[in-house]
Amino acid sequence: MNILFVLTSHDALGDTGEKTGFWIEEFAAPYYVFADAGADITLASPTGGQPPIDPKSALEDFQTEDTRRFDQDAVLQQKLATTLKLSDISADDYDAVFYPGGHGPMWDLTNDQNSIELIESFSRQGKLISAVCHAPSVLLNTKNAQGEPLVKNRKVTGFTNTEEAAVGLTDVVPFLLEDELKKRGGLYSQGADWAPYAVEDGLLITGQNPASSSLVAKAVLARLNK
Repeated sequence: MNILFVLTSHDALGDTGEKTGFWIEEFAAPYYVFADAGADITLASPTGGQPPIDPKSALEDFQTEDTRRFDQDAVLQQKLATTLKLSDISADDYDAVFYPGGHGPMWDLTNDQNSIELIESFSRQGKLISAVCHAPSVLLNTKNAQGEPLVKNRKVTGFTNTEEAAVGLTDVVPFLLEDELKKRGGLYSQGADWAPYAVEDGLLITGQNPASSSLVAKAVLARLNK
């Protein structure tokens, strides 16, 4: 069981002067779901090397059992510091791909041609594609075999407009994910703000927010084990 994680390389939170990146829980929680199940996991990012961590995700309010495990996991931290370049990755080598969120992916992975082609390749090969929180933004510019948006007429979720408003970034982010998924014909649904919520549609599995991270990973694992 070979799982590919694709992380952002973007660290600037718009024009605010603040930093962003990936959200620790959205990486650590699914990583350990897969690792504890015996999966081989590869980490990649657009520029390779250490992907930026959203500093807010390291605050005490956002710590979980998984993030604390990550803090003590020197082996995983070293692995994270040496992610492969996305341009060197082939879908042929993996059974599933997982995109952790954080605001970073909205700026780079959404428009990254290597990521777009990778997702489309996973889709053509009938392999699982999964993303959580802001990371479903990576699907926005992908197409299916008919040349239509990959999310068209498919059940999807992602960070809600109300959650974005709650963190005060509605006017900072380059777009609102909920709106953009709907514009591309996605059958968007959501659970309560901040509560775990994930949806499956064929080989596409998406989660709404950080709390949904392990839920998405467990759904991927269940599909791989069928």
